[in-house]
Amino acid sequence: MNKGEILVIDDEPQIRKLLEITLSSNEYVVWQAENAQQGLIMAANHPPDLILLDIALPDRSGHEVLRELRAWYNKAIIILSVQNSEADIVAALDNGASDYLTKPFRNAELLARIRSAIRRNIPENAQTVIETGSLQVDLVARVVRKQEVVLRLTNTEFNLMALFAQNIGRVLTHQYVLKEIWGVGYQQETQYLRVFVRALRKKIEDDANNPQHIITESGVGYRFA
Repeated sequence: MNKGEILVIDDEPQIRKLLEITLSSNEYVVWQAENAQQGLIMAANHPPDLILLDIALPDRSGHEVLRELRAWYNKAIIILSVQNSEADIVAALDNGASDYLTKPFRNAELLARIRSAIRRNIPENAQTVIETGSLQVDLVARVVRKQEVVLRLTNTEFNLMALFAQNIGRVLTHQYVLKEIWGVGYQQETQYLRVFVRALRKKIEDDANNPQHIITESGVGYRFA
C-alpha cells in the first residue's frame, strides 16, 4: 500500500540513501533531488504529498527554496537540518515549514512527524474557503480577509489561523495546537503559543483585549468562535 509520495531535497548522498531505505520500507514512494534547482523542478512537475528539505543546499539557501515553494505548494514541508539555533527554526517556521527536525534524527520520530504532517494536508475535496463573521480564510491561496480586506499575516500566523478556522467551536488544547503547528518538540512551549495568539488577535479582532473569535479557555487552550 502506497502511503504517499515524498520528495527529499538534500545534497548529502548518505542522508538521501538513509531516507530512501527508511521511507521505502515504510511504504512511501521516494523521489530525490540533490540541489535546490532540481528539487524545485521535480516538485513543480510532480507535486508530492510531502517534501523533506535541507536548509544548507549547495546552490541556494533552503529558506529561499521554502519561500518559493510556499508561493504555490500547500502541502507539508518538513525541514531536516544540522542547524539547530532558535533563529533558524523560527525563520523556517515563519517561512511556511510544517515542522523542523534536527540532524541526526531518530527514524521513529521522523516517521511520526511525517504521518502527522500528511494527515494535515488539505484533501482535494475539502472545503478550501472558510467564512465566519467578517473573516474569510482561503486555505489554498493562504489568504485571510477581514471585511474583504486582505490581512498581512506571517506564515506561522496563517497556519495558526487555518487550524482554528478548521476547528470552529472546538476547544483546542495548548499541547494540541503546539504539536500541530510546530511539532512534537514544542508541546510544552505555551508561552511561545501565547505570543503568536496575541499577535494574531491584534490583526483579526476588532478589540484584541476583548476577543470575539479566538477565545481563551483558561488553563486548557483556545476555542475559535
